[in-house]
Amino acid sequence: MDTHNKGIVKRILIALVCAIVIVYLYPHPKANQYNYEEGRPWNYAKLIAPFDIPIHPDSATLLKARDTLDAHFVPVYRINQLAIDTIVESLPLWHGSRHYASAVARELRRAYAGGVVDGETQDKIDAGKLKAVRILEGNVLSEMSTAEFTSPRKIYEHIDTAIADDEMRAYLASVNLPELLKPNVEYSAAESKRHYDYDYQTLTADRGVIQQGQTIIDKGNIISAQDYTNLQTYETMMAERLVKESSSSLVMLIGQFLYVALLLGSLLLYIKYNCPAIRNNMRAIIFVFAMVLVFFMLAVLMNRLVAGGIYIVPFMIVPVLLLVFFDSRTALFVSIIITLICAGITSYALEFILLQFCATVAVVNSLKQLSRRAELLRASSMAALTYIVAYVALELMMNGTFEGFEWRMPAFLLVNALLTCMTYIIMFAVERAFGFVSAVTLAELTDSNNPLLQKLSEQCPGTFQHSLAVSNLAADAARAIGANEPLVRAGALYHDIGKMSNPAFFTENQRGVNPHDTLTPERSARIVINHVTDGLQRADKAGLPAVLKDFIAEHHGRGKAKYFYITAVNAANGADVDPEPYTYPGPNPRSRETSVMMMADAVEAASRSLTEHSKEAITALVDKIINSQIADGLHNDSTLEFKDVQTIRDAFVKRLLNVYHSRIAYPTANAPAKPQGNN
Repeated sequence: MDTHNKGIVKRILIALVCAIVIVYLYPHPKANQYNYEEGRPWNYAKLIAPFDIPIHPDSATLLKARDTLDAHFVPVYRINQLAIDTIVESLPLWHGSRHYASAVARELRRAYAGGVVDGETQDKIDAGKLKAVRILEGNVLSEMSTAEFTSPRKIYEHIDTAIADDEMRAYLASVNLPELLKPNVEYSAAESKRHYDYDYQTLTADRGVIQQGQTIIDKGNIISAQDYTNLQTYETMMAERLVKESSSSLVMLIGQFLYVALLLGSLLLYIKYNCPAIRNNMRAIIFVFAMVLVFFMLAVLMNRLVAGGIYIVPFMIVPVLLLVFFDSRTALFVSIIITLICAGITSYALEFILLQFCATVAVVNSLKQLSRRAELLRASSMAALTYIVAYVALELMMNGTFEGFEWRMPAFLLVNALLTCMTYIIMFAVERAFGFVSAVTLAELTDSNNPLLQKLSEQCPGTFQHSLAVSNLAADAARAIGANEPLVRAGALYHDIGKMSNPAFFTENQRGVNPHDTLTPERSARIVINHVTDGLQRADKAGLPAVLKDFIAEHHGRGKAKYFYITAVNAANGADVDPEPYTYPGPNPRSRETSVMMMADAVEAASRSLTEHSKEAITALVDKIINSQIADGLHNDSTLEFKDVQTIRDAFVKRLLNVYHSRIAYPTANAPAKPQGNN
């Protein structure tokens, strides 16, 4: 399998993995089929009951029923008729105490006749919280007032207060009466729970049935509490049926996979035919699909954590990053793909798609490039404004009134727009992770105060001036064909930094002495050619981005050091000369930007040898240089299009004419007349 086919397979595998993860996180038959909120409009088509659906009471009714039952429920107690007999029989008898025992027994029977309950129950009665209880005797349940109820503690206090006889007190102390007293009206937890549950079920019984074929809810209706409960019941019953019908589950899963695969396939085709900067860079492809996956997973997470949380996810980070590293068309297309994928998990797909589309268009058109923080702030403000206007428009279109307007949604959207400012931080992380370079970084690198450029200007002043001239020449051409102008400008400034290793061996730095005069052509060629590898080493040491290293490596491609090669051929007197020692290591330019820089480098250097700077002479020079490079096949691997070549020629000619334009000769002032003395 060749390299091209391997690249295609890798791209398809990346898209496939992405699709599998997305489908796995999509709503499935066992989960809710619809996303909706109580108090919001039903944004789907009219929902018809496919089977009979019981109308369960809504959550508010259930809560009210619970509160009512808790406030009015009468607990169930049982009467222990043998309790008093057991207590009386437990009174001790000894010589002379029978009279005391009989007196105590009479008082106890009188108290127990009204009912004796435990201390906790008595406290509720005293607080007025328990005015009656239900008494269960056999299978008969009757209600009884608690007015006559007392407790063991109160019985003992009453007897102790009423007794004045010291001998009776001595008897009571000997029998330890508090330990003998037990309730005869006892709380039944099991029966109380059973009757509580029965009463609750009675209060919360189904209110009817939505028959098969009837409308559950119509499109645009505000979802009431009862509608919400009906929808929950429908989905529960539907899920139970789908679990039994595995074929339906499989069909839905296949449909979801086809939907996602169609969108990701469209993204692959767009990259293949419209975005060579991504197509030829595996890291860029991974970055794009990582963006799709990461923001989808964020949307899923926020949707599960917060109702409508998907609107907090800062989707506008996607177009900003893609615009910074690639172009606006790619930014818009990828953002639309992410929006359509995420629409499958939203409550209101139409609302979500419209909001994200409008905000994306606003951001892409308000941000041409990101080189200053103020530009990102402007883009975030545009996103916020567009979100709010689009949301208000939707509310008016769907509801025709502001009555259902929720401030929560605008708040979510404003937070979303504010989080877009995080792009500035994320941008630098992406640069480090994927080897991209932003306009901000390029602006920093093209600053003349950059240490590497300062060193170049000090050690190789001629090379530095040449690099500046090439930078301006290449930037004009890049702008004309729509290439990355800031990247070309930066690449041109650094393409010859390798000459700092041997400054005197390059013509622009020589001052009358040419060290090549004492060297063989092959040795001279090796020194000149080495400025490419020396430049790459310096770039590594300085930490320059990989894209700038491409300019260093490709600005001569696999071309030859022709001056020394031709010199060697002439000196060989017809013998064959191996061209390899005179050939640069390459590779040939692989992008439009490096192709433009190669042309500009050769044209600028050659233009210095022109003796005539007319338009015809400059045009002939430009054509000769570019035609020679094309004939040598140096641009065969580039993404430069044939139609761009003429545009580049015209840009070069225009710039060189401005550089070498003729100047007006200033006249010399006549000598002033000598002043004559007075006669």
